[in-house]
Amino acid sequence: MVQDKIEKVKINEADMYAAGAYKGKEKIILVFGLNDENFGLDVQDIREIVRVPPIITRVPNALRHIKGVINLRGTIVPVLDISLRIGGSSNDMSSESRIVVVEFSEILFGILVDNVKEVNTIYEDQIEQVSDLESTVDQEFMRGVAKMEDGRIIVLLDLPALFQIDALVGYAREEE
Repeated sequence: MVQDKIEKVKINEADMYAAGAYKGKEKIILVFGLNDENFGLDVQDIREIVRVPPIITRVPNALRHIKGVINLRGTIVPVLDISLRIGGSSNDMSSESRIVVVEFSEILFGILVDNVKEVNTIYEDQIEQVSDLESTVDQEFMRGVAKMEDGRIIVLLDLPALFQIDALVGYAREEE
């Protein structure tokens, strides 16, 4: 009985694909702006979004892309200016700036962004591998790009690459 239902779903998927209606698995992403580009992160990696507090406590001798730390309801969270990490210039904070709190390897990190735009659903067929895209982002930090129906391109960030310890150490050495 269950096997019959599974087969029926597979057949319906195949029919949809043949008709051009099947777009592949869907993924829900948070779209945010950073240095006049659109970026996306999988919502499953996001814990919450908070306003930038009046004070971000600086950390002495920290890497230049670490803005500092914030106290998020009793939890100390490092805040990163990922625009510096991915090859861009430092972003200026405004009233629209937000901190996107992500969880990676059971550790919370805050990512400073210019603005949060929307939550959007994308499909596998919208995601393309990174090529010579005109972007300020180092390709090693990109999982791909999503081409939206309205013509926008959203750079999908690779969270593990952003927080790779070896890369962070190498980045620190480059700054010395």
